[in-house]
Amino acid sequence: MTALADILRRQIAAQGPITVAEYMAQCLLHPRHGYYITRDPLGQAGDFTTAPEISQMFGEVLGLLIAQVWMDQGAPSPFTLAELGPGRGTLMADILRATAKVPGFQAGAQVHLVEASPVLRAAQAQRVPGAVWHDSADTLPADQPLFIVANEFFDALPIRQFLRHPKGWAERVVGLEGDALTFGLSPPAPLAALDDRLDQTLEGAMVETCAPALPVIDALSTRIAAQGGFALIVDYGDWGSAGDTLQAIWRQQKDAPLAHPGEADLTAHVDFRALAAATPLAATPLTPQGALLARLGIAQRAETLARNLTGAALESHLAAYRRLTEAAEMGQLFKALGLYPQGALQPPGFGQVT
Repeated sequence: MTALADILRRQIAAQGPITVAEYMAQCLLHPRHGYYITRDPLGQAGDFTTAPEISQMFGEVLGLLIAQVWMDQGAPSPFTLAELGPGRGTLMADILRATAKVPGFQAGAQVHLVEASPVLRAAQAQRVPGAVWHDSADTLPADQPLFIVANEFFDALPIRQFLRHPKGWAERVVGLEGDALTFGLSPPAPLAALDDRLDQTLEGAMVETCAPALPVIDALSTRIAAQGGFALIVDYGDWGSAGDTLQAIWRQQKDAPLAHPGEADLTAHVDFRALAAATPLAATPLTPQGALLARLGIAQRAETLARNLTGAALESHLAAYRRLTEAAEMGQLFKALGLYPQGALQPPGFGQVT
């Protein structure tokens, strides 16, 4: 039993089953027992490791990508350099280090971080001094260009799940069986918002939607369309919803999503097609992380860093390179999507795998 599990059981007993989205939101962001509110989830002491924590190369090549797009748009100054869900601040610190010699880039950059966790804000302050923090993307500056990166941000936003039924769609909910949290289904009914999925699914198929992603995309789109800029989204997922992708990580192991509410990380695959459809901005082709990093020169950067390494340090460096780029590791599972103003140059590195 976790403290949050007891709260959820009492809530469900009194008010009835809750949606998967409400369950995720409570587990991740409950003000006293939420997973992201109470801990630093990253690294060996946490439950997972993100690409920036694996190697500095990830942030360095993406930083130079952002700088190139900034130059392609006329090197505007001042501009907002922002990150959604910046973890420990490692990615932004690497971006700033990699772009230190790009003329005018850091002089014009005003760094903003969108972070809900007080624990992670404290870590970010040490790595990115002088940053401005926001609870949501809505409060990012609207009067200047916005260049923003979101690495493993959208996968943690709450999702709803719907099962295709002859009478429409039955929503997956979290209820009680005795004292245990359990999954169930609401009565099936037509759902206009999923009419377009009827031709794409068979009976018994599951579809996931992520309503909280839409206002985030809208906030970014409004600023970039009006002032210029670039949004770089890197996450695991694909072009379209792919069934039941809700998963939990607890103590660095896969876990049942209902087993440890508030103590396990909950995520779901990102539907990049839904993100692209929600914006008036131009969108790059969806590109596997490994392919994007390769086109941006990560192999050359890895070779440069390897020259001064030997023994275990060299083996660790090469293992990190493989983990970021190889298809069997993060290279194919993680994808990248770029959003940029209509009529602007397409950011480099994106495109279909040949």
